[in-house]
Amino acid sequence: MSVCDAVFDQQDAEVVCRELDCGAPLQVLGAAAFDKGDTQMWTQEIQCRGNESQIHLCPTSFRFTPKYNCSNKNSIGLLCTDLVNVRLVGGHSRCAGRVEVLHRGQWGTVCGFGWDLVDAAVVCRELNCGEPVDALTDVEAGPGSGPIWISNAECTGSESTLKKCGSTTCDFKGVCHGKSAGVICSGNLKLNL
Repeated sequence: MSVCDAVFDQQDAEVVCRELDCGAPLQVLGAAAFDKGDTQMWTQEIQCRGNESQIHLCPTSFRFTPKYNCSNKNSIGLLCTDLVNVRLVGGHSRCAGRVEVLHRGQWGTVCGFGWDLVDAAVVCRELNCGEPVDALTDVEAGPGSGPIWISNAECTGSESTLKKCGSTTCDFKGVCHGKSAGVICSGNLKLNL
């Protein structure tokens, strides 16, 4: 479903970027920025307050006046900041530590249950930290705080981000508390000879 640019504002953009877990809105663009597509046009005016977690939770107005000429050539495009969604905490460098992920604006941990070098390789690549040296679990990485956003990560090793790996994503308090995943990456060392 496409959204008409005539009724899309900053609050709506904030909700869409948040829902996609892509940071804050940078720029609202017209349809010319992306493929117009041939999807159906949303015919109601979206009136987000900006704090909703998903766009379908925003109030809408059924008074869509004829002054808004809304067709696919008027659909909205949006550029978000593409927020960093993974970080390493408590290590000796920026390329070592407990793995934390950002989900819906809150940092949380990754369960160490089933965590291995394949999963660690994806995190090292995402952070531009070279190759994995070790995949850490509970004791080495230390306990995390906040929700457990990912448990039982199932990366194949080819993913560009941890969020693209298969996993169970919910708060598994019983099994995972105190078993946070961590990594030690080689870092991107460059030698000039």
